[in-house]
Parts: sequence; structure tokens; C-alpha cells
Amino acid sequence: MQHAYSPGLRVATRAVVRRERRLPLRGRVLAQVGDAVRPADVVARTELPGNLQTVNLALRLGVEPGLVPATLTKPLGADVQRGEVVAEARGFFGLGRRTVTAPGPGYLESVSSLTGQLALREPPLPVEVHAYVSGVVIEVLPDEGVVVEARGALLQGIFGVGGETWGELAIPVAAPDAELAPAMLRPEHRGQVVVGGARVSYEGLMRARELGVAAVVAGGLDDLDLRRLLGRDLGVAITGAEDLGFTLVLTEGFGRIPMAERAWGLLTPRAGRLASVSGATQIRAGVLRPEVLIPEAGGGPDAGEGHLAAGLAVGSLVRVIRAPYFGRIGQVAELPAELGRLETEALVRVLTVVFADDGTRVRVPRANVEIIAT
Repeated sequence: MQHAYSPGLRVATRAVVRRERRLPLRGRVLAQVGDAVRPADVVARTELPGNLQTVNLALRLGVEPGLVPATLTKPLGADVQRGEVVAEARGFFGLGRRTVTAPGPGYLESVSSLTGQLALREPPLPVEVHAYVSGVVIEVLPDEGVVVEARGALLQGIFGVGGETWGELAIPVAAPDAELAPAMLRPEHRGQVVVGGARVSYEGLMRARELGVAAVVAGGLDDLDLRRLLGRDLGVAITGAEDLGFTLVLTEGFGRIPMAERAWGLLTPRAGRLASVSGATQIRAGVLRPEVLIPEAGGGPDAGEGHLAAGLAVGSLVRVIRAPYFGRIGQVAELPAELGRLETEALVRVLTVVFADDGTRVRVPRANVEIIAT
């Protein structure tokens, strides 16, 4: 086989997507099949058990463990508030009185006559699952959640950080090769999904956080700025749980890379519409891409949906999707028929790519690149 095929990121003006909205443990489902939902709608709700605090009553009261159950001032299961007396004991001949108060709110779960320990369970933690996208509930997962189907424009990114969010789409830059400068972000962008061009800087991201921007979508970001943003080096790329105050999606890679014309052409006509954004990224098995979804009424899926019909060829525009050149873009210069030997001594099919930013020529495994639709 002389050519290999690696599909690129989806850029579809009319896509049909289904998103499973599932609770971390069984609870109550609030939506039904056929319900129209918006991103902020709560579709399922449950409660996580509160933390367990233990109080050594035997030690605090100076009594034998076997006598501790009799010292409780309230029955097991009773609610208590912080500072409320939960146990008391009197000294010899009824002289003196020792008390123990609750370290926080909760309820009395158990008491041990062997250890003299009281277990106090803190109030449960409410957990709500939102619809995330505007669409229709097509399936109910009993006691767990729902499946929401949405139709609209879908853009997948190469990398992202931060969880799910949503907001009105705003495009303050004039062109896909323009940089999203901090001064372009204004108070009216609060709660919005802001689209940049070729690059967003660390200062721009800090400005977005200060203003309460919901998400930033840009072509590229310097890897040093990503390190500053996260406060650490990013190891294996499994993201989405970061608490940054906003979500970030890169459509092209690391560095100053203009946003692809297909991505720019998909986003700009939809300024002002509600967009759902997720920065969750997983590069290895079970690939998960960050995404921007802009639901629209009606319409079926695109015939092509931004996929390519042909395989790799000399001149193809590709993106490297694994280290050490992760996120870099270039053109295929050579597709040798013979296998190439890697530093690990493995023999694999390789190609030579010329990077667009500095003209560097490198040899990489064909499995490490994906074609970029043009």
C-alpha cells in the first residue's frame, strides 16, 4: 500500500450529534423522550453522600468506650448543626459536666461501643447534569440520565482544556490570521464564546478569565503559555477537568497558526448564536476531540462533513497529532514506499513533512498525522 488515510477533524455545517448526559450514580431523571432542551436545562439530579467525620467521644468525655452510646444527646439519624452539643457526661458523684459539640452540620450516622467513636455524616452534595446542547431528548436512561440529539454546525479542535460550557458566539477579530489581543476583549463578552484568529496569548486568556468569558476558540497557543495557564507541564493529553474559569479550544495546534478557512467560514456566519463548547481532549485510545457545536433547526447531515475522500499524497496538508511535533502543521514532501526505522528500532510506514512555520523537514510515522481538509 503506497498511501495511508488518516481522517482530519470534523468541520460540518450540518451535523447530527448525540450526547449522553449521565449521572455519576443513580438518581432522578427530570426529562422525558421528546422534550426540547437548552444547554442550561437540568435533565437529571442526584446527591452524593457527604464526607464522614469521626469524633472520639471516649477520649473527649473521659469515659469507657462501652459507655459512649449512652452519652449521646440526640438519637442516631438526627440532624445537628455546627457547635450543637451531641454528647455529654458527668464526673464522679455527678460533679462537673463535659460536653462535645458537632464539628459541622450533618447527621449522626453511627456510634461504636468498641472504639468510642461517633460518625457524623456531612450534608449530601447535590449533583445536577445539564443538557449541554440545544436539542431533543431521544432516550431516557432510567435513574441515570438521557441522550440528547442536536443538529447544527460542528467544529472539532485539535486540543482543548476546561469542561463543558455554552454562550453566545462572538468574533472580535477581523480575519483568521489575526491575533486575539487582550484589548479586544470587553465587558460585553462576559458569558460569551469568543473566537480568535491565529493565536491567543497568555495575557489574552487572563483577560478572558477576568471578564468571565465562557470559552475562547483560537487557531493556536504557545506551549509555554499553556504551561503558565495550567501551572504545570501537560503529560498524557487527557483534559477536560481543569478549573480555569473558562474553556479553551485550539483548532490548529501550538504556535501562531491561522485558523483554517473551513473553521473560520463555519464560525463567522453564526456570530450571535448560542454555542456549546467542550475542551475535553483524549489523544490515545478512545480519541476524544474538543468541540464547538452550534445547533440549528432542521437539516440533515452534510454529505462530506469535512472528511476527505482520498488518502495521503505529496502536497497534502497535514497536522502531527503525537509528540514530539504535536500540533504542528505542514505539507507532505515525500511518501517513501519502503518502511522506515524509528529511534525505537521499529519498522513502520513513514512520510516526510515540511513544517509551514519554519520550513523544517522531519520524518514521522504516517499513523502520527491527520489530513487537514482545505
